[in-house]
Parts: sequence; C-alpha cells; structure tokens
Amino acid sequence: MSESYLETSNAQQEGWAELELEMLRTELETLYQASRVLSQSLNLKETLDGMLHALHEGVGLERGMVSLMDSDTGELQVSLVYGISDKITEEVSYLPGEGVVGMIMKTGNSIVVKRITEEPRFLSRLGIYNPMGAFVGVPIRSGKKVIGVLAAQPAPGAEILLDEYERFLRMIANLIAQSVRLSQNVAQEKRVLTEERDVLRRTVRGQHGFDNIIGRNPAMRRVFEQVRLVAKWNTTVLIRGETGTGKELIANAIHYNSPRARGSYVKLNCAALPESLLESELFGHEKGSFTGAVAQRKGRFEQAEGGTVFLDEIGEISAPFQAKLLRVLQEGELERVGGTRTIKVDVRVVAATHRDLEAEVEAGRFREDLYYRLNVMPLFLPPLRERMEDIPDIARFLVEKVASMQGRQLSLTDAALRILMHHDWPGNVRELENCLERAAVMTEGNVIDRDAILLSGINEKVNVSRSTAPAMDLDDPDMGEREKVIAALEQAGWVQAKAARLLDMTPRQIAYRIQTLNIKVRQI
Repeated sequence: MSESYLETSNAQQEGWAELELEMLRTELETLYQASRVLSQSLNLKETLDGMLHALHEGVGLERGMVSLMDSDTGELQVSLVYGISDKITEEVSYLPGEGVVGMIMKTGNSIVVKRITEEPRFLSRLGIYNPMGAFVGVPIRSGKKVIGVLAAQPAPGAEILLDEYERFLRMIANLIAQSVRLSQNVAQEKRVLTEERDVLRRTVRGQHGFDNIIGRNPAMRRVFEQVRLVAKWNTTVLIRGETGTGKELIANAIHYNSPRARGSYVKLNCAALPESLLESELFGHEKGSFTGAVAQRKGRFEQAEGGTVFLDEIGEISAPFQAKLLRVLQEGELERVGGTRTIKVDVRVVAATHRDLEAEVEAGRFREDLYYRLNVMPLFLPPLRERMEDIPDIARFLVEKVASMQGRQLSLTDAALRILMHHDWPGNVRELENCLERAAVMTEGNVIDRDAILLSGINEKVNVSRSTAPAMDLDDPDMGEREKVIAALEQAGWVQAKAARLLDMTPRQIAYRIQTLNIKVRQI
C-alpha cells in the first residue's frame, strides 16, 4: 500500500473525526437550547415552536413538524409546522398506518429516507417538503405509548448524517413528550379547578340568593325588592338595622346577585380592629412603613378590585379615618400607609351600621359629607320583634343548620315554637340562633321541645294580645296530649275552664291532666 494512499486515508479519518466532534458540539448546544425552551413556557405551541426553531438553527433540520394524537378521534393531528412562509390554514390529520407519519405512529418505529420520491407511502399532504430531499421521522412516546410524531428534512448535502439525525431527533422527541405530558397535566388541573370554581359559584349563589333570605313580613318583602333592584347597579348601599338582624346576609345577596359576582368579595368589620391597624388593613402598606411591615401588602380595597367591599359597623370609625375613607368613595383613589403613589381602585362599597348616623352627624361624631356619600341607597332591616310571623320559618331554618353542624336530624315542636313566638328577642336572629343551638345541645333525642327551649335560658311568658301567634289545631292526631293541653291553655289565656271547653273536658279533668303532665300553670 503506497504512502500517498495511507496519507489520504488518515486525512479522511481525521476529517470524519473533526466532523463528528463538531456535530456533537452542535447537538449538545441544540439540546441545551431545547431544554431552555421547555422550562420557559407552559404554552405547548410556544414550546414546540421554540424546539423546532432550535433544530432549524442548531443542526440544520428544516421544516420541522410535530403531530400529536387526538385522544377523542385517535388520529394524528398536525399541531405545528416550522420553517415555511405560509401558515397551514386547514387541519391536516393522519389515521394510524396512513402515509409515512401514520405508519410511524402505528409501528412506533422511525422512518428515514434519502429521497422522498423513493418512498411510495409519502402522501405530501402539507406540500412543504422538497421531494428530492431526505426525510427523518421519529415517534414521540409517553412511556410505551406513541402519542405523536416528530419529523424534519435535513438541509441539502447533509444526507450522510441521516443516522445521526435520527438518533438526535429521538432525544428531542423525549423532550417534546415531557412538554406534552406537562401541558396535559396543567390542562387537566385547570379543568378540575374550573369545574370546582363553577360548582362553588353555583353553591355560593344558591346560599346567598334572595330565596334563601327568610321573611314574609311586608317590611322584609320591601327590603328584598329593594335588594333585587339595587344589586344590578354599582350604587353605594348603606344597610341599617339593629345588631343581629341579618345585615351581612343582605350584603352577601347584593354582591352575589350583581354584575360583580365574579369579582372578589372582601369583608371587614370596622369595629374589630384598632384604628392603627384599620388603615393598613383597608389601604395596605409599603415595606418598612412601620414596625413589623416586613413586606409590601395590598389592602382590602385593592384585593377587591373589580368586586365588592363590605364594611360592617361603619359607624365605629374615627373622624380622621372618615376623611380617608371619603376620598376612596369620592375619587376611587387611595395611598398605602407609608406610600406616596396614588392607586386607583374599582370597587363597589356596601356598608352597614346599627348606629343612628343622623344623631352621630348632629353630635359631630360622624362627617356629614361621608354620611351623604354612604347613604345613597339606604336599606332598613326591621328587628325580629316587629316581624314575629317570620319566627317559625326562621327557627326551622336555623334548626336545620344546627342539625347539619351536629350531624343529626332535629325538629322543633309546636310548643317550643310558641315559646319562641312570645320572646322579644333583643338580640334578634343572632340571639334566636344561639338559643336554638343551646337547646339542641340540651336535647338527647331528635326533637327540640318546650323544655329544651326553657333550659336554654328563654323565659316562658305569654302575650295574649299578640295576634301573630298561630292558633293550633287541637284535633291534630300528630299532637301529643301534653302539647294539646298546653296549646288549649295558651289559646284560652291560661283560663282552665275555657281550655277545658276547647278540649271537651270538665274543669276537674283538665286540672288532673295539668298535674299528671307536669305543666307549669302561668298566671296572666
């Protein structure tokens, strides 16, 4: 063998070695760029586009194409094509085994050809590949399952590197599979969260709908009608009424039945915080603005952007803070504590108070301009003592609520209801709820009776002039004997002779019943 031949052979080997080394460097750099793309976006199309760009720029693989399996149809859907000037406007898909792409999906094997024209299975549906050029297609796998195909055309003159390209595309296909799995997981979690959100919205809307606020009293019906009307608009609402009348329920109904229902609903009891914290809580603060302010914090108004702020017990705020609140109501502007930047907020304000604000304004304790700004749409809730006819419905609703909390069935006897009807309820619905919860605790069975109500701390009394107490049907077969005797006594104003006539008894018989049934006789 001549020396010249050996020198030529060695030179070729050195050339091949340099080419392989350069190819390795290029592949490593391209893999690095592709992995960066994978970590930069959760948008699948952006990720795929970035990876195909890296293939094109890094190793000369042109007109990259990614096709992914449609889980509904089982077909391969062309998801992205890179390196062509005209966008693909029509959906292109392949059945398993159809064409080169469909065959890769069906068999799970790569297909590499030096000339596309030499491959009879090539369909050229996209019309993007040079028929005289080479083609490399590899499966995209998730575990053992083929979920797509990655294909590209090497640049002219690179046909000698087809095996190397096929190996490298398999690496890229593994990265794409990771991106697809991540995208599918994110999409699934998003669907679950969306479904949960919609369920919660329906539940909350149902809980705070108008139909769930109990009241047959004419004054309450007027309030309900006003709430229906005012909920549609962004008008500031001031809810007036004694403590425990259900002001927060009305505020909830306004928000959840308004166009802002999809926005945040933020509540704050102004009486629950000292003034030093109230400003920071409502307006937020900047980092370092006071001791303990280790980070910037948004206040309730900013948190409620696009939604509603409910300010309970608005009558408790001090005069200096009233001026700051007035600015938010008038201008929709605020500044965080320790900040200098003016922040615009878009919120609806619903406020509530049990105080006589007119008297507070007269005494100089409440700003007149803030009063008029809040009192755009006043709603007055009557106390429970002025809507006694609503007590049976409210009591039964509250008993169901307590039963749900305690995980058992509970009901309320008519005798127990009559005692509730004769109480003035200075604490309104809140006091009634506390009474029923205590009575439920004192009840061993599933029926809250008259004695359980008395044990809860409610005094037994009767007001014979009150016409709102319902007359009981003494012929009701479901009414027990003790309950029937008590009902007759109450209807008779606790005159035993009258009660005896109602029950078709003699005075001696009813006296005996009162004694044996351990009924405490009341003097009217």
